[in-house]
Amino acid sequence: MDSIHEIIDDIFPDSFIFRMQASEKFGNISKKHFKLSDFIFYGGTNALTSNINKEKYIGFSPYDLISFNRLSLVGVGWWQYQGKPNLYSKIFLKRLLDNQIIHSVRDSYTQQKLASIGIENVINTSCPTTWKLDQEHCEKIPKLKSDYAIFTLTDYNKNPSLDKSFIETLKSKYSKIFFWPQGVGDLKYFSNMDMEMKNDIKILPPNLKSFNNLLQNEKIDYVGTRLHAGIRALQNKKRALILSIDNRSSEISHDINLNTSRRGDQQKLDFFINNEMPTNIELPLDNINMWKSQFSSLQS
Repeated sequence: MDSIHEIIDDIFPDSFIFRMQASEKFGNISKKHFKLSDFIFYGGTNALTSNINKEKYIGFSPYDLISFNRLSLVGVGWWQYQGKPNLYSKIFLKRLLDNQIIHSVRDSYTQQKLASIGIENVINTSCPTTWKLDQEHCEKIPKLKSDYAIFTLTDYNKNPSLDKSFIETLKSKYSKIFFWPQGVGDLKYFSNMDMEMKNDIKILPPNLKSFNNLLQNEKIDYVGTRLHAGIRALQNKKRALILSIDNRSSEISHDINLNTSRRGDQQKLDFFINNEMPTNIELPLDNINMWKSQFSSLQS
C-alpha cells in the first residue's frame, strides 16, 4: 500500500485523499466520502475471486451496488487459480467497476479472468510495488551473493519440511541469517519448527521499520515465501529470490521476469546463492503510463 499511496499522491498532488480499509463492510461515513469523491481506487493484491458470494475480500455488499458503480482497480489480482467466475461474481463486478476508465491489474491471469466475464477495459500493469524497478534501478542491485541473508515464512501456507530445508541451506551458505515475521502467525510457525540451529538465527521485530532498517544498513540477500517482502528488498536494491507458494509470484514472474523459484527447488536456490544472478525486470511501461495518464484527461 505504500506504493499505491505514492502513485495516487503523484497523480493527484492537489487533491484531498481519503484512505479507507477495504476488506470490511463500509459504513455511512465511508459512503459519504464515496459520494464526495471524483475517483475511488481499490488496491488489494488478492481482492478478486470467482466466488465473491463465498470469498468476501471486497468490502462492498450487494446493497451498495444499487447506488455505486465507480470503483477503479489499481494493481489488483485474482485469488489463487480458480475456475470461471460464477454468475454472482460476474454481475457483481460488472456493476461495481467503473466502465468509463481503464483498470489496472497485477498480471495477465487476472486480466484474462475479467475478460472472461466481459470486462475488457483492463490492462496488465504488474503490481504497483514493481513500478519503480526499472532497468536503471535493477542495474544497482548486486548480482553476487552477500555475506548475510534474511528469510520469511508464510503461516497460512505451511510446509515444514521444505521450509526447514531452505532455511538450513541459507544457514550453511551465509555467515549470518535473519528471520522477519511479516504475518501475524509467522513467528509461531517458525518457533514450532524442529531445527537445532534456530538459536543462531536473529529474529527481527514484526514491523516494517525493522525490516527496512536491515535492508538499508546491511549487505544482505533476501530468500523467502513472502512476495512483497521480496519486492521490498528489491526496492532497497537488495538481491532477492522469492519462493513461489501461490499464483501471485508465479504469474508476476511470468509477466515481468521477477526472480522466483518454486519452494523446494533446491537446484534453483543453490544457483541463486552460488552464481551471478542479475535482476532483469521487464516492466510494462506503456501500460503503466497509459493507466496514469488517463486521469489527467479525466480531471480536465
